[in-house]
Amino acid sequence: MTRWAARLRTLSAACVSAVMAAALVAGCATGDDAVAQGGTFEFVAPGGKTDIFYDPPDSRGRPGPLSGPDLMDTDRTISLDDFAGDVVVINVWGQWCGPCRTEIGRLQQVYQATRDRGVAFLGIDVRDNNIDAPRDFVIDRGVTFPSIYDPSMRTMIAFGGRYPTTVIPSTVVLDRRHRVAAVFLRELLAEDLQPVVERLAAEK
Repeated sequence: MTRWAARLRTLSAACVSAVMAAALVAGCATGDDAVAQGGTFEFVAPGGKTDIFYDPPDSRGRPGPLSGPDLMDTDRTISLDDFAGDVVVINVWGQWCGPCRTEIGRLQQVYQATRDRGVAFLGIDVRDNNIDAPRDFVIDRGVTFPSIYDPSMRTMIAFGGRYPTTVIPSTVVLDRRHRVAAVFLRELLAEDLQPVVERLAAEK
């Protein structure tokens, strides 16, 4: 084999290895077993599950930072730190999203039923570039818990790393230490969410 042929063979092998590595990375990012990191929280959706629970409590990780402008008053910043010691239900929504329109009343129902037990709800409104639309949505539906206005999804990405931001609505439930206890990648019924929230509120 000539020196030129040997060099060409080496370069070809390197290119193949690079392509294979890129394919593996892409597969990890988009497959059913996608992993996302934010803080010490590692999101895993094995087999494409839509309801994921993290138990026992010691196995739960913390998400990344969560703060942003209040949807109803953008001069005010809402932070996860505002809810210290509370179970926090975080719902990702948009007024343009059909399932969000049917889900929001159920979330309000669970919020009203559990807020006296130290449970807080916080929405993250995404992809609504005209702020008047989600504001009207909240008012029309009588939603009394706050939402962060996040049209660019920067807040959501910081919170969840590579959390599947294409899944809207989705809901993340944090325990009193603000560790991720449950993730729902679908529209929820009140009877889906309330037992989970009540169990976490009762944890010592």
